[in-house]
Amino acid sequence: MAGGEDGVRRAGADGAEDSVWTRELLDHLRPTGRDVRRVVAWLAETVQGTVALQDDGGALLAGTRPPMDVHLVAAVAAGRIASAAWEGQGRHLRLVGVEYPDSSSAGVLAVARETPFDRRASDIVMHTVQVIELLLRAGETTAAGRRLEQATSDLRLAILQLLMVEDTVSARRVAAGLWPGLLDTDTACVHVVEGTAEDRDRLADECIETTGERALVVLCPAVDEHVIVVTPGEAEARELRALIGPRPRTFIGGSARQSLARTATAYGQAVSALAVAHFRPDKAAVYAERTHPERLIDPVALQGWTARLLSPLDTLPHHTRAELLATTRLGLEFTAVSAAKVLGVSRNTVRARMERVEALLKADFTDLTARAVVHLALNIQVGLADTPAAPGTPAAPGTPQAPPVSLRDLLSGPGMRTWAQDLLARLGQDTRDLRRTVRAWIGEGGNAERAAQTLGVHAQTVREHVRSAEPVLERQLLAGGSDLYEVVLAHLAVGDLDQPALPGGKSGLLDSLVHG
Repeated sequence: MAGGEDGVRRAGADGAEDSVWTRELLDHLRPTGRDVRRVVAWLAETVQGTVALQDDGGALLAGTRPPMDVHLVAAVAAGRIASAAWEGQGRHLRLVGVEYPDSSSAGVLAVARETPFDRRASDIVMHTVQVIELLLRAGETTAAGRRLEQATSDLRLAILQLLMVEDTVSARRVAAGLWPGLLDTDTACVHVVEGTAEDRDRLADECIETTGERALVVLCPAVDEHVIVVTPGEAEARELRALIGPRPRTFIGGSARQSLARTATAYGQAVSALAVAHFRPDKAAVYAERTHPERLIDPVALQGWTARLLSPLDTLPHHTRAELLATTRLGLEFTAVSAAKVLGVSRNTVRARMERVEALLKADFTDLTARAVVHLALNIQVGLADTPAAPGTPAAPGTPQAPPVSLRDLLSGPGMRTWAQDLLARLGQDTRDLRRTVRAWIGEGGNAERAAQTLGVHAQTVREHVRSAEPVLERQLLAGGSDLYEVVLAHLAVGDLDQPALPGGKSGLLDSLVHG
């Protein structure tokens, strides 16, 4: 009886102990506890020994490596034997093969302890190997999924970068493999959705799900909080706006509809609209179709002037010319660093391309007036590329062309001058003479310190005045880009700033952009 009672008592105790270590081991399979290193540390503590896990190449993954027979380890790793045991010098060692996903070789789990391996310790080791194999298999599956997600994300970015440099043919070809029909359109809108950097991946996934992959969703390479979405249809745009409604600290800005070749222009518009969205109760804004200066200039004269200004680039191969123009457009709209990230090139490449354009156009991009004038010409050039020639438009050599017109004449038309005077007159309503400060700041290339020296005030005063002028003009100045260039052109139109000293192209008409 005594023996029987003792046997029952021992079985119950062993069962309780088994239940404890089994529960602890299974806990390592929970989503919050999946860490091979923690499993190895748990095994060492549970069997009161030294444990090491090495991969199929012999590298230590976890634990502390005990002294081992290299020949035994090699045999287990090669799969010639499944496990091995060794004892001597007061130590007991177990080597067990650990199966790796998609591998002909195996890792090795080594367990060393001072006492012999009893049945309990042996069971714990074998069950731990099974758990480690499950974790490695799950980790490989997770890693493969992440690699696939990263490859898909990189592909989306590559398509956007092709659109940014006007290579719509290549963009469509790349997109056709995974998203058939995505870019089967001549026009699209660009939206920029802003959330938090920590939540951006989830936000992008929701954009993809919401649009049903009928839009190109890209993690912005320049701003960690931004998701760029190219939406071919109106339905996708509505779905995006509905998506951000209930989300806190999430905003969306959209462009006007543009041709695919003008994706870079549309992106700039979306960024501008996003700034407005921060002040809207619905957290959404679309680029305002306000009166732009180029719409107030005679189109025929403007096109002729643009062609002459950019004519030094006409001798370049088509691909090189398109690449230089697209890069310069983005570089003038944003910083070189941001433009480089969007295009997927180095900032030195952006600067080198812009310097080449500077040299060809004999321009000085440190001069805001030169930047504004070249920016105007580049936008007109894109518009011309989008507009097919009207029926009957003469193209033969020797066809009479419109007489050359200077920049001064372009900007001095009644519509342009009225617009410029009305715009700048808003600054006169402030007693701080914001107009004088803005003019000096532009004249000094947007440098507050130099403008302060010119005006005899503190640099912080200049910055405050320029910042105060932004809501009055309804344009961003400190951020640069299209808004600032419009204000520069307004100053040129009313004669508040000297016109930039640039040649007028191969017509030889130096008057087209020289000082008056």
